[in-house]
Amino acid sequence: MLLKNTYNEFIKIIAKPRSYIGLAALTALIFIILFAMKADGTSYISFVTSSFEQSLSFNGNILNGNLIAFIILQMLIVHIPLLIALVTGDLISGEAAMGTIRMLATKPISRTNIVLSKFIAGAVYTLILTLWLAFLALVVVKFLFGTGDMIVLNSDGLVILQESDVLWRYACSFVIAFLALLTVSSLSICLSAFAENSIGPIVSTMAIIILFTIIGSLDVSVFDTIKPYLFTTHMASWRILFEDPVDFGAVGQSVIILIVHNIILVGIAVIKFNKKDITS
Repeated sequence: MLLKNTYNEFIKIIAKPRSYIGLAALTALIFIILFAMKADGTSYISFVTSSFEQSLSFNGNILNGNLIAFIILQMLIVHIPLLIALVTGDLISGEAAMGTIRMLATKPISRTNIVLSKFIAGAVYTLILTLWLAFLALVVVKFLFGTGDMIVLNSDGLVILQESDVLWRYACSFVIAFLALLTVSSLSICLSAFAENSIGPIVSTMAIIILFTIIGSLDVSVFDTIKPYLFTTHMASWRILFEDPVDFGAVGQSVIILIVHNIILVGIAVIKFNKKDITS
């Protein structure tokens, strides 16, 4: 019954026009970035490598698909949460607003499984968006710009990764990106369980992300104890995979914290929905 209800919930998602806004916007943003890189990518490369040109000599195709995929992932991982929240923010509150939540509760399925089916359907949509991002960034970009060794500028300096050492890093990066976006999906669905309209959960989700991001960026000691436990702190942890050597301990910690966030948010939503008055 859970699988059947999950299928029905996913059908509801793909039946909404807003579900395609995310795919369309993501595609448009990536092609805008590609156009900018094609038109003036050399200036970007010169800016990155200018401080190293006195001691290093750069040869070959530096502006290649591997580097541009990194730029795309870094730019869009901050913006995609809005596209996720637009779709998942009304999975419960939308039912309440339309008055179909009572009919849903009459089905021979527990309230807990109703919530779980919505979370699973939201996770499938999030996975589709992540895979589409991966396809555009790793397949289309490499087709247009070619491939080669990759340069990455981080806090410790310039890291040069061989072409053969890049693909597994991207594979792991998109797994972490999916977990981060899944946390956004879980947060918006959880907030949806407390709301009676679709706008509230969407706006609240983005407000929480902005608030947590600001807290994480403030260099204030009073926030140092909570920063490691904010899910926004770990949304960019995929960057660790492009360091040499890779701190797998930090990567594992980020994965665990993101998974724990998802479990807690699902639990809160289940408890709230089971206590929700759907008769009024």
